[in-house]
Formats: sequence, C-alpha cells, structure tokens
Amino acid sequence: MDGPLEERGVTLLLVAAGGALGSLLRYVAASALDARWPRGTLAVNLAGSALLGLLVGRDTGDAAYALLGVGFCGGLTTWSAFAVQTHDLGPRSGATYAAVTLGSALAACALGFWVGAQA
Repeated sequence: MDGPLEERGVTLLLVAAGGALGSLLRYVAASALDARWPRGTLAVNLAGSALLGLLVGRDTGDAAYALLGVGFCGGLTTWSAFAVQTHDLGPRSGATYAAVTLGSALAACALGFWVGAQA
C-alpha cells in the first residue's frame, strides 16, 4: 500500500539519515579545527551553504533534497554554534567572524547555485 503516509515516512527517514551524518561531520570538524577562532564551524557552514545552493540550482528532486538539503546540510551547518562563538569572541573579533561567515556563506551558496544551474 503506497500513498502519502508511506511517502512521508520515507522522507522523514531520509531527513533523519542525512541529519545524522551531517551532525557527525560537524562535530568532527569542530573538534579538529575549532580553537581560538572557530575554523571548523566556519568550514561546515561554508560547505553546507555551497552544497545547498548546488542542490537548489540543480533541482535534484524531492528525495535527494530531503536527504542532502534538509537532512545533511541541516545537520552539518549550525546557527546556534555560530551565534555562541560570535558572542564568545568579543566585540571586535566576533564582528569580524560574523561578517566573514555571513558574507562568505552567502557567496558560497550563490556559487553553488550557479554551478548547479549550469549542469
């Protein structure tokens, strides 16, 4: 019996699987690279922004978007850690980190979208 309920269940599983993998990768990157300056968090936010832009630009379909866009990119990227780290860096370094993160994440997303649209 296939229908909307079964499709929704598959979508939820795809989101959960992607989210688990993205969260694990975020943890590994932050553990390895974050120190005085949160390079790991910056790296995962840029990678996730680029990948999400690519997926949207390429129009990969619902299942791939659920797995990779919502799940993986949602688990990989982090707004909460970015906010806390920005605060913890203090006014000057925090403002620099925020500007670098926001500007480069938007640029990465735009580049990913452009590359995806070319395919």
